[in-house]
Amino acid sequence: MIELIFATHNAHKAEEIKALLPDGFSVKTLSEIGCNTEIPETGGTLEENSLQKANYVKEHFGGDCFADDTGLMVDALGGAPGVYSARYAGEDATYADNVNKLLAALSSEKNRKAHFATVITLLLHGKKYTFTGSVNGVITTNIHGEGGFGYDPIFLPDGFSKTFAQMSMDEKGKISHRGRAFSKMIDFLKNYKKDF
Repeated sequence: MIELIFATHNAHKAEEIKALLPDGFSVKTLSEIGCNTEIPETGGTLEENSLQKANYVKEHFGGDCFADDTGLMVDALGGAPGVYSARYAGEDATYADNVNKLLAALSSEKNRKAHFATVITLLLHGKKYTFTGSVNGVITTNIHGEGGFGYDPIFLPDGFSKTFAQMSMDEKGKISHRGRAFSKMIDFLKNYKKDF
């Protein structure tokens, strides 16, 4: 059995991954290994933050691990909020604070194109692997839906008539940035296990 540490405190994200893992792999969250600190994210890109979190876990707890970082990039805002998506409205901002700030910033903007991107860094047996996923869409003018989290109530993916917050977890998982990146990692692990 190969045990991986997922550099997250988000039990929901961890459950999604655990359900997808191939045989021979198991996952523990930061809480499950006794890490209750918030890992620093001081990088200027999603890749840097993802690697920083994975390296932190490797250095402080040992073992193989992976970390993800996600950002929402809005064309009219020059790619903002980007790496600052989770703290767009301030360090202690709530999801609602961030959503409201973004809607205000785009209140008179006709170009509402945006995309979500996720980068995963996997540190496995002394090697680094990177997996990415993205989804294009637009920012709606109002909040729609009760599900999801973060910017989900105002992100309408291209080709769909529902925001992420109006979709079931399964629907969103199939097309989301994070779902796409994790699918690539899961496919890699399935093949890796066969060759190991």
